[in-house]
Amino acid sequence: MSDKICGLFRGRRGLACCILALALGACSTERKSLFEEEAVAEWKELPLQLPAFPSSENLIPFQVSADASASFFIDEKSLSLGADGIVRYTLVVKAAGGAENLSYEGIRCATAERRLYALGRGAEWVMSRNDAWQRIVDNAFNRQHAVLAKDFFCPPGSVLPDRDVIVRQLRNAARFR
Repeated sequence: MSDKICGLFRGRRGLACCILALALGACSTERKSLFEEEAVAEWKELPLQLPAFPSSENLIPFQVSADASASFFIDEKSLSLGADGIVRYTLVVKAAGGAENLSYEGIRCATAERRLYALGRGAEWVMSRNDAWQRIVDNAFNRQHAVLAKDFFCPPGSVLPDRDVIVRQLRNAARFR
């Protein structure tokens, strides 16, 4: 094709045309965009390892809202940051009437999703029947996930904090309750 184009012109114009045609042809095999991203490896979740049941001395309270009648706690010993980008933790919810709910959950900051892995029954973990990833929604019901994600686990506009930073932030917030 470049021979046909170059044959149309003779002399300097023909030479310039050939160089231009060859340069354009070479560019077509290179990157399509200056800001083209490198291929991202497919995300894979690490195998689940359930933690030990929480002890009351390891529970760190956090506030969901001033109007919440229940109290919310994170078990410090269960809190972990996986190489897969998931913050895993045991959540303890104590209702005003005395009932207590335990759940082992995960938050994936990269997608603003949460997952319920297991529920505490008696003194053992029972795997959740609904363990699909769900979008975190900041509404009055189940607001604890949004608070954990926004305020402690996945601060907007910054890198994921490490486990010690998260624990320190939870403890500092608990002092001001």
